Amino acid sequence: MAHFITFLLVLSLSLTFSLLPETASAQLRQNYYAKTCPNVESIVRNAVTQKFRQTFVTVPATIRLFFHDCFVQGCDASVIIQSTGSNKAEKDHPDNLSLAGDGFDTVIKAKQAVDAVPSCRNKVSCADILAMATRDVIALSGGPSYAVELGRLDGLSSTAASVNGKLPHPDFNLNQLNSMFAAHGLTQTDMIALSGTSF
Repeated sequence: MAHFITFLLVLSLSLTFSLLPETASAQLRQNYYAKTCPNVESIVRNAVTQKFRQTFVTVPATIRLFFHDCFVQGCDASVIIQSTGSNKAEKDHPDNLSLAGDGFDTVIKAKQAVDAVPSCRNKVSCADILAMATRDVIALSGGPSYAVELGRLDGLSSTAASVNGKLPHPDFNLNQLNSMFAAHGLTQTDMIALSGTSF
């Protein structure tokens, strides 16, 4: 179990730093919200802890949500955007239909907690909340905590078509999986760890 948690940590860090799209890139840094929402990390951690106490499914659900978000358009929370009458969003693509609701609920509850603080309202991106929540579920499940650099921008576009060919499938062979993960700067070890939460 300790090795699995370590793999998840490495993977989470790799996703956090390597998969931001150029169009939504930002200058990431610790204490990004020091002036606008100085307690954001503790607010998110408290909300995630409450959700974790309700169900352990929060852990794999949040990690998998982060993975699916980062692999499609970068870590921009576009997987959370709802479909509209004229647009089918990422979350409604067949490859995302099995994402557990607890992952989405974790981010929604953390965002609500952040926005309940007047000085923080509409100042913290869902993309950063998802990255912090992923770090927090790893720590809550027995893994280490780590610093998350913040400043991600939320994606403004989410289409089901953008998911096509971006996520691994259960019938992929080892070479296909290694190739897909290597394209994102991830190793075979990262792929093995993440596949445990994905299929």
